[in-house]
This record gives sequence, C-alpha cells and structure tokens, in this order.
Amino acid sequence: MILDLARLLLFPALMAFAAASDLFTMTISNRVSLALIAGFFALAFAGGMAPYEMLTHVGAGALLLVVAFTCFAMGWMGGGDAKVAASVALWFGFAQLMDFLLYASLFGGALTLLLLQFRQWPLPYGLAGQAWLARLHDKESGIPYGIALTLGALTVYPETEWVKAIDLAHLALR
Repeated sequence: MILDLARLLLFPALMAFAAASDLFTMTISNRVSLALIAGFFALAFAGGMAPYEMLTHVGAGALLLVVAFTCFAMGWMGGGDAKVAASVALWFGFAQLMDFLLYASLFGGALTLLLLQFRQWPLPYGLAGQAWLARLHDKESGIPYGIALTLGALTVYPETEWVKAIDLAHLALR
C-alpha cells in the first residue's frame, strides 16, 4: 500500500512544487530534480523494474538532458527547466516521452501567449506590490516554463505504468 501511495503522490507532488517554485521565484531548485531522480530509482527498485527497462528510462533521461541543455545553451530555456525536463523523461522512459514533449510544448506555447498578453496590460496598483507578480509581469523576464513542464507531465502521468500498477481498489477500501 505504501508503494501504491508513493506511486500516486510522489511524482505529482514534486512536479507541483517545481511549477509553484518557478511561478513564484522563476527558479527551480536542483533539489527538485534530485528528488525526482531519487524517487524514480527508489520506486523502480521497490516495484521490481527490470534492469533493462530501468536502463531505457535512464537513456530517455540522458537524451532529453542533452537536448534540454542545448536549448539552455541557446538561451531558449532555463537550467532548472532543463534539469526537470530530463528528470521527467527518466520517469516516463521512451514510451511516453513524445507525449510529454508534445503536451509540454502545447502548454508552453499557451503559457507564453498568455504571459505576453498579460505583460501588455498595466499591472493593477493593488497587485504591483507582489514581487513575484511584478517579476512575472516584467517584459524582460523569462517564461516560467516549469509550469508547462508540470502540466505536460501531469497530463501524461496517468497513462504510465507507474499509475497503472496501482491497486486503486485496495486503496479505496482503506
């Protein structure tokens, strides 16, 4: 039952924390990525994931790390976003990687358009004192892409083997 609860809550909670952190501070701590990596390995070992399957997940994470850090080097995304994206790829493996990237891109595009529009309007006086909101409103500020990564990840996560392995009937009876 503990393994099922961990599968159900750990990944979504860490992703929600990453999104909130990016929204309020425009940074995602390395601790979030490290917790995602540690959580993956802990649950993979506890759940009996085969070594070959674990290796393919590591390969997906490594591939996305290279791609994301190339985007970071080009100035297209933040370093925290790149690390979180690679950590998510570790959880999804190649099976759901393209779905995650598609959803994250769609949510990222929508978020970018919304923020660009939001930045065209003056910030109401009562809200101007909120540092995080002023930073989000600043036209020179970036896009908190951790939000899009989280939305993409949480859209795909219910379709993964992590969630499919949960005995929901057993959890509901407790």
